[in-house]
Amino acid sequence: IHFTRQTMGQVISLPFKLASTTLTFYRGFFHYLLGAGRNSPYLPPSDAASTVPSYLRPPTNATDTTTISSSSWTVNSFTQTPLFYQHARMHLYSLASAFYLYNKPHYRKDSFKEDIVDNFANVAIPGTGIPLSLFVWNRPLAFGFVCAASPVVSAIAALHLWVKTRGKSSISEEYAIRLLAPDDWFSYWRLNCRIAGMHALLNDIPAGYEMENKWTFLEEGAKRGVPISPYLDTPAIVVKHRNEEGGLGIYFYKNATDGGDWIIQERIQNGEWVNKHLPSNAPLSTFRVITQSRGAIDVTKECKVEDVTALSCVFRAGRKNAQTDHDSILFDVDVKTGKVLGGTTNAHWYRLGLHECLPGRCPWRSSDHAVTHHPDGDIPVTGSVVPDIREMLHLVETSHQKMCPDVPLVGWDVVLSADEKLPVCLLEVNLSCNFFRGSFDRKVYLDFLEDMAVKMQAMRLVADREGKKFK
Repeated sequence: IHFTRQTMGQVISLPFKLASTTLTFYRGFFHYLLGAGRNSPYLPPSDAASTVPSYLRPPTNATDTTTISSSSWTVNSFTQTPLFYQHARMHLYSLASAFYLYNKPHYRKDSFKEDIVDNFANVAIPGTGIPLSLFVWNRPLAFGFVCAASPVVSAIAALHLWVKTRGKSSISEEYAIRLLAPDDWFSYWRLNCRIAGMHALLNDIPAGYEMENKWTFLEEGAKRGVPISPYLDTPAIVVKHRNEEGGLGIYFYKNATDGGDWIIQERIQNGEWVNKHLPSNAPLSTFRVITQSRGAIDVTKECKVEDVTALSCVFRAGRKNAQTDHDSILFDVDVKTGKVLGGTTNAHWYRLGLHECLPGRCPWRSSDHAVTHHPDGDIPVTGSVVPDIREMLHLVETSHQKMCPDVPLVGWDVVLSADEKLPVCLLEVNLSCNFFRGSFDRKVYLDFLEDMAVKMQAMRLVADREGKKFK
C-alpha cells in the first residue's frame, strides 16, 4: 500500500514539476534576452549586487556530489546541486546571446547566422532526419524553434530515458537537465560556439582566431616552434590518371606556399600504439584535446602557460575503410592517467532524410560509453594507456599559449605518428569546438565560462552605451 501511495504521489506531482521547470526555462531565457540579465552586469550569485533571479540560484544548503562531466541523470539529485544551477545560467545566458549575435559579424563568416546555417546543414535531432539549418534561416524562425522545440524535445528525451532504463531514471529530473543544463555533445558544442562568437565580436576578433585557417595555423606554428604536420614546400603539383588520355584525368594544384588554395602534404601514418587499436585500412586517427585559456578573459593582459588548462581528451578510433576519423568510435581518455575509458559515438546526429523517422531506423541515444572494443575486428581498446599523456597535454597547453592565448577554447587534433622524427604533431585547431563526448572537470569549465560572462557582459554594455558598430 505504501508503494502504491508513493507511486501515485509521484504520478500526480509530475505535471507540476514539469510545468515548474518549463516556467524556469522561459523566465531565465527572457531574463537574459530582454530583462535585467541583458541590461545589467553579469555577476555570479555570490556577489551582493548580482541580478541572478532566485530560480537560477541553488538552495542554500546545496553541495556538489561530483564535478566530472558524465550523464547527469546518474548523479543523485543533480538538479539540486550548485553545478546544475551554474550550468543552467551559462546555458540560458549564452542561448539568449545567440539572438544578439545573429546578424552581427562572425570571426569566420560574414555573420553568426551564416555560421550556424552552414554548421547545421548536416546535423539533425536524432530520429527526425531534418537538418537543423532549416530552422535558423531567420531570427523569428530560430526564436520560435527555441521556444517551442526545447521543451518538447526535452520531454521526449526524459520519457525515452525512463523507458530505456525501465523506470530507474526520474522523468522530472531528466527533463530539467535536458531543458536547463543539457550535457549532450551537441549542447556543449553550441555553448562553446556561442561563447567564441560573443568573445570574438566584443574583442574585435583577436589575432588568435586566424588560426582556424588551416594554412595560417601551419605557417604560424612553424614560426613559433610548434610541431605542426609537415607540408611540401613546392609551388604546385600535377596529378594524372595513369590511363586516361587526350587531356583528361589531369589536375593542377597550386600550393598555399605559393599563394594557392591547397595545402599539399604527404599522408601521415598512424603510430604503433594507434595502429594496434585499429582495423586494417583505417584512416589517420587523432586525439581531440580541448584546452581553455584564462588569458582570453582579458586579452590586454599577458597570458602565461599556467593560464591554459587541458580539459579533455578523446581518442577518435577511425572505422575500417573510412577516409577520415570523422567516422570513428569516440573513446574517452582520463587526462590524469592516460587510461582509455569507454567508447561511444555521435553519428546518429548526422543521419539525414525523412526515412530516418521510421521506427527502429535511427537511435535516439547512443551507448553511454559502453563500447570497450573497436567494432571492426573486435579489437580491445578500453583499458589501454595512451603513452606519455602528460607530454601530449603539455604540448597543447603550450601551443595554445604560443599561438592563440586570446581564444577561450581550442580543440586540437593531435597525431601520434609513425614518423620517428616527428612522433607527435598537431594537424589543426577548431575554435568553436566540441568535446566529442569526452569527460572533463565541469566545475573548472563552468567557473571559466562564468568569469568569461562577467567580462563579456561588461564589454557588451559599454558597446551598447557607445552605439558601437561591429565590422
